[in-house]
Amino acid sequence: QLQLVESGGGLVQPGGSLRLSCAASESTYDYYAIAWFRQAPGKEREGVSCISSSDRMTYYGGSVQGRFTISRDNAKNTVYLQMNNLKPEDTAVYYCAAGTHMYYQCSGAVHEYDYWGQGTQVTVSS
Repeated sequence: QLQLVESGGGLVQPGGSLRLSCAASESTYDYYAIAWFRQAPGKEREGVSCISSSDRMTYYGGSVQGRFTISRDNAKNTVYLQMNNLKPEDTAVYYCAAGTHMYYQCSGAVHEYDYWGQGTQVTVSS
């Protein structure tokens, strides 16, 4: 069963940067859509960004467009989320997820994803 492990979260000041990593346990992840979601206290989980298999498609939520960049390194079975110009409203637990049935597409919808990591905390505060 595919396992996903997030890392790279932490405390950063507004305007700062972080890079999150999502490491997969199997190379078959290359064929899956990978997404980043986040969930702040008292709020629903929301799609932040995703990347399809073969990198044919990427998606960014409106609030992170132009600040976050998603990429994947298949040699390392890892997907990254580079987060720049962070704002206090970016504070949340960030989760990566894999969707196994979205061929060459990806989605920001929670129900499209089959495997989830345990999450990593990102806190943006001065």
